[in-house]
Amino acid sequence: MTTSPYRVALGDAFEGLHPRLKAYFDAIPEGGHGFGRGVFDAVGTPRRWLWPALWLLARAHVVFPVWEHGVPFTVSNLPDTTAAGAPSVRAVRVFRFVAGRRAMVDEIAVDGHTIVDTLGRPARVTARFDAAVVDGGLVLTSTAVAFLVGRARIPLPRPIAPRVVLSERYDDDVDAQRVSITLDLPVVGRLYEYAGTFRYGIEQGERTA
Repeated sequence: MTTSPYRVALGDAFEGLHPRLKAYFDAIPEGGHGFGRGVFDAVGTPRRWLWPALWLLARAHVVFPVWEHGVPFTVSNLPDTTAAGAPSVRAVRVFRFVAGRRAMVDEIAVDGHTIVDTLGRPARVTARFDAAVVDGGLVLTSTAVAFLVGRARIPLPRPIAPRVVLSERYDDDVDAQRVSITLDLPVVGRLYEYAGTFRYGIEQGERTA
């Protein structure tokens, strides 16, 4: 793999990322993987009436019906390519909740200058994102969300589609990467979120845990 979906999507703007974020979002060398470990300050939603819907997506390793603080987690990134030959990254985030470990899985690819994230095992949700570099950090803002049912792709109309915003920046004061994701729905408000810090590096070989 000679490039990454983020470098393709951002183009020249990629050079505006903080040096430590360049290492995170750039291509992973062949035979290696990225691995990070940290703590999320908060994960999930306190709005328990949403939990039944989240439980369905939890079975596919997308989101989880929880509201917990101080959640240890790891992230593993593996380089890959799509069926069309475009660069992609397979990511696994393991959350260590009070009730046990749960894994969120997704594949990040690129379509032109758009980031495409497909979530779940099996795949259940796909989202398209505009990518921008802001003050040395990366901000992804969703432009479309669709559910995947078998081979069918069911797009959500924009007025009822959740707005997903991912922010990644490097905090030099604590020498760690800060990440936050929010999902908001028009009128309803915040559906889901997580935010925290972690340290990350490139390792050789395959990680088994």
